[in-house]
Amino acid sequence: QVQLVESGGGLVQPGGSLRLSCAVSGFTFSSYWMYWVRQAQGKGLEWVSAINHGGTGTFYADSVKGRFTISRDNAKNTAYLQMNSLKPEDTAVYYCAASSTWTKVPSSHAYGYWGQGTQVTVSS
Repeated sequence: QVQLVESGGGLVQPGGSLRLSCAVSGFTFSSYWMYWVRQAQGKGLEWVSAINHGGTGTFYADSVKGRFTISRDNAKNTAYLQMNSLKPEDTAVYYCAASSTWTKVPSSHAYGYWGQGTQVTVSS
C-alpha cells in the first residue's frame, strides 16, 4: 500500500521557520522525483519545489527561491521542505508528491503518488 505522510505543519509568525517531512512507503522512493505542491484557500495548486532521485538537483518556484530548501534522505524514505523567512502568502496546505519523471504541472493527475497534505499558517 502506497503512503505519503506529511508532517511538520502548523502556525508560525511571519519571519519564522518550519520543516515539513514526507514519509514514504509502498514504492521505491529512490527511483522517484519528489515534489512539494501547495494550495492556498480558494486558490489553485501551486508547484513549489522538486528534487531528483539522488538529491543532486533541486528546483524552486520563484515565489520561494532563497527561502525554502528541499532535501531527501533515501535511507529513510523521507523528503523534507525547510521553510525559512515565512510570509503570510505562504499560508496553504502543502502536499508532497512523487513522480518517475520531471514535471512542473500543478495538478495531482501529473504525479504518480500524492499525500494527504499538511496545513501551514503564517500569521501574527
